[in-house]
Amino acid sequence: MTDTLRTPPPTAAGQHQRPFTLAPGRWEAERSRALRTGHVRDHTCMAECEPVLVYERTRWGWLAWTVPGDGTPPDHPHEIGVLTPTASRMQRLAMRWLTRHPARRLALAPAIPGSLRLSAAAVALISLLAGLFAMGHGVPVEAALSGMVLAPLLAENLPRQLDARAREHVRSVEGDGACRYLQRLAALHTYLVQAAAGSDRYELRRAAETGWHTLWDAAGLLQVQDTRSAFVELIARERLMVQLADQVAQTLKRTHTEDGPADKGQPHTRGRPLGPYPPGSEQTARPTPHHTHGTSPLKGHHSMTQPEPDHAVRTAGVYLLFAHEPYYLRPGTQEINTTLVTAASLLHPRVRQPDGAQIHDRLTQGRQPGEIIPLATLTNELNGGADWPTVGDWESVTTDLLQLAREGECDALSLGLPEIPRALICTGPHSHVRTYDAAADQFIAYGPTERAAVLAEVDMFLAPLVAEQAFWPGDSLLPPLTSQP
Repeated sequence: MTDTLRTPPPTAAGQHQRPFTLAPGRWEAERSRALRTGHVRDHTCMAECEPVLVYERTRWGWLAWTVPGDGTPPDHPHEIGVLTPTASRMQRLAMRWLTRHPARRLALAPAIPGSLRLSAAAVALISLLAGLFAMGHGVPVEAALSGMVLAPLLAENLPRQLDARAREHVRSVEGDGACRYLQRLAALHTYLVQAAAGSDRYELRRAAETGWHTLWDAAGLLQVQDTRSAFVELIARERLMVQLADQVAQTLKRTHTEDGPADKGQPHTRGRPLGPYPPGSEQTARPTPHHTHGTSPLKGHHSMTQPEPDHAVRTAGVYLLFAHEPYYLRPGTQEINTTLVTAASLLHPRVRQPDGAQIHDRLTQGRQPGEIIPLATLTNELNGGADWPTVGDWESVTTDLLQLAREGECDALSLGLPEIPRALICTGPHSHVRTYDAAADQFIAYGPTERAAVLAEVDMFLAPLVAEQAFWPGDSLLPPLTSQP
């Protein structure tokens, strides 16, 4: 593993983290309008409230944001819509119709539930005046009355019909988990679109097209599944999108270098898609005099001081490796997206129990000392994940483990894995990951051999750390299931 997948460019990471990142003034204008016309997200907004949505249109679809009552911009959209990649002009117009400003509505009498569109009320008034005028000039009463009744009904119900027709060409998702995932993909795709817009290079245009199709497929997947059940497919699509962003960044860099006089005539080589771990390790230690600082070629932290309890000796060399939402130790550092802990940390009292102990028992059965077991391997062993409910809630357990690691309550190796290695450890031991090479216009497959190489390299960096002193799993551990009477 020699070169060169990187963290996505900062310009991609910053897209869509807040509303209208490319036009900040728009948010204040839209927020002022929302405050005048509808509910905002505050303590007065009950379940039946329909908060006003501020639509941010893009070439590929839209992001719909709510307006928090405290005046701060929201950090994730309420809804994301993706337009079909083969959209015609009429379908684009239909998308603009869906993202129009919400209709003003008039409440009916207190005894009558519901409300009426302001436009329908206006049409009713106009049709009433027109009908009276028509009857005064000899138009049959039946015809005039029919027009007076049908016109406001049409104005009230036609928009719903048009909405339903327009949504045939759009895939939209709601919910925090789905929107946060699609938000990351949308940021990367916007970066691809911006790069292609300023260039006539085929690989950039092709990358943008592939990114749009990937975004469309992910939205369709999230419409029928949740993020937990579609975890493997979603990871694969996110890895593909990140690789596209990386390839585009490298293409732009080569183009800039080729155009510069200093490097004119210098050869330019493309790195292979399977790259190394990011350099520049960052270590943190718990603020106690027993912890020591070291260095590691992997970006992460580890602190190893306290001896492991006796009841955890049999699992001293077994480790759990799991991916999670990326975070940053501090601004300007590379992301941490994968964490490794000793199996005994699953017995920590701050980890969800008895789930942690049950997963610990499953994790350590039949293992050899020194084994690094990805969470995806357990998923594969548990009938592809179907048997997880009988073992424990792995999402809550890994969330708790990550919190322990970040607070220094157990030793952990926190990694910033590149795109392909992270995707490989998120799939089963016999699965394959396909990536797209925009320059060659072909897909590349990685499988068990490359996955084993990733684990071997993690082990290569882990070995000198544990040779010095075993990982500390934390204090006051619960007894493992095998030792309980």
